[in-house]
Amino acid sequence: MKTISILSASFLLFAACSTKVEKENASAKETAEVTNTVTLTKAQLDLAKLSTGNLGAMQMHKTIKVNGFIDVPPQNMLSVSIPLGGYVRKANLIPGEKVNKGTVLAVLEDASYISLQQDYLTAKSKLVFLEADYNRQKVLNANKTSSDRQFQLALAEFESQKYLVKSLSEKLQLMGIVPAQLNENNISKSIAFKSPISGYVTKVNVNAGKYVAPTDVLFEIMDPSDLYARLVVFENDATAIKKGNKVKFTVNNKPGTIYDAEVHVITPNIENERTTEVHCDLVSKNTGLFPGTFVNAEIELNNVEVRVIPAASIVKWQNKSYVFVETAAATYTMLPVVTGMESRGMVEIVSGIAAMQKVVTANAYTLLMKLKNSSEE
Repeated sequence: MKTISILSASFLLFAACSTKVEKENASAKETAEVTNTVTLTKAQLDLAKLSTGNLGAMQMHKTIKVNGFIDVPPQNMLSVSIPLGGYVRKANLIPGEKVNKGTVLAVLEDASYISLQQDYLTAKSKLVFLEADYNRQKVLNANKTSSDRQFQLALAEFESQKYLVKSLSEKLQLMGIVPAQLNENNISKSIAFKSPISGYVTKVNVNAGKYVAPTDVLFEIMDPSDLYARLVVFENDATAIKKGNKVKFTVNNKPGTIYDAEVHVITPNIENERTTEVHCDLVSKNTGLFPGTFVNAEIELNNVEVRVIPAASIVKWQNKSYVFVETAAATYTMLPVVTGMESRGMVEIVSGIAAMQKVVTANAYTLLMKLKNSSEE
């Protein structure tokens, strides 16, 4: 009997403890639910300066954040060489200097220039004689007073001389000499080498007195009128990018300025770093940017209408996202939400808020501080 009494007492004590724990858990749960809601006095409400609004709709793009730099296409970068070697007599350009098409880059001189002009004038003069001889043999052959062999020989010499004159003419044009204006009175030992494009001199590899060969690069000229953005994209994102996707980017020296571009070419090749390049045309050509400028860019992949609220509506607590909704006058409840894309200060709400609920859109962290301070008390 004594043993039974002890067991009965132990059971009653355990039951009492269990009931107490259940009541405490229920009370804690009720307290946790209550602490998700905060009510402000009129003075607190005036001080908080809250704003509320409903979910909105917005065409939002999924974006990929990438880096890259400003570049110019290959046709806008020119390495200038001389077709025929010579000595530099004059070269006054310095890197960064602007040149127009036809601007004299350097003056060169060499005895070979004289020989080339002489050969052309000699060949041109001989061509006149051979053309006259050909016409004479043609008439004689037609009258049967000249053999066919003589006529064919005159024709072959005339044709060969035409080829020679044409080839020498092309060489002169490479040197910047106009063949039609060349005569015995203006043969020169020097030539003025002119810029074939307009742009800026980026490199100068010559100086007065230096001998340059046809394989030497004298100058490098860049035309910045057609800049583009070259972006580096990881392979996982590259397949989602299409020609025509919109791009927005900023540069470090102008962080407040946003530039617009458009995807033009996606390089169909993955490099060793598991990346590829995306070439984007700039919408505005007058950006004032320099090739080589580092850019931070966002590529917009799609265009979908989503439910959004201002980014200021989202509060973070214990690594989760929440919003406050107005449930009564001066009363606000914190609700967990699932967020999606973000663009231009707006955040997509995937779930957690009904369409008609009033969401706190400004100073939401004031409510979070009030809520958590009250919970601790």
